[in-house]
Amino acid sequence: MTSLRQKMIEDMQIRNLAVNTQKSYVEQVSRYARHFQKSPELLGPEQIRAYQIYLTNEKKLATGSITIAISALRFLYGVTLKKDWSFRDLIPAPKVPKKLPIILSPEEVLQFLDCVRTRKHRAILTTCYAAGLRISEAVALTPPAIDSKRMVIRVEQGKGRKDRLCAMAHNRSDVPGKVMCRESRSISRRHWLLRSALVSRCVGDFT
Repeated sequence: MTSLRQKMIEDMQIRNLAVNTQKSYVEQVSRYARHFQKSPELLGPEQIRAYQIYLTNEKKLATGSITIAISALRFLYGVTLKKDWSFRDLIPAPKVPKKLPIILSPEEVLQFLDCVRTRKHRAILTTCYAAGLRISEAVALTPPAIDSKRMVIRVEQGKGRKDRLCAMAHNRSDVPGKVMCRESRSISRRHWLLRSALVSRCVGDFT
């Protein structure tokens, strides 16, 4: 491990960046160095610009992938190498296109969940979709995190290392795009509820 790589890792650790972010930044800087076959310390704005053009025109990477590479280079040169540059001008980030998300209707979500035969898997998917949990958050879910009385799930140290509360019950008109499960067959199809018992069973299957 080179001294520059080690220093960059230490700088990220000091700032408490997420482990995945650290790995991603190190990998992006390594690719940048391999592209020019030189240490980043010997490269400057001209090489950075050429590398951005290379990623855009030759590699044809998605906007998100280019943004990660740019963020890694900004950290390297701004924090670790302490370059006094105007990064917005010298290392501009690509404009992110704005797209509308594809949102399933409650009927479509229920049709999908009905295709999942295993009760445990259906409970996991229902909980993830209803509460908006990420995969890592669902894996880390524990019984104490479920408050059946208040109908909320406590997510600890999720994305960005932030805690948050997720509602377990929703009304379709209030939270569009969230899955709502029928409390009973007699309830109107316009109203949906994620049952706390279903979530409790889901967690119980994990333990």
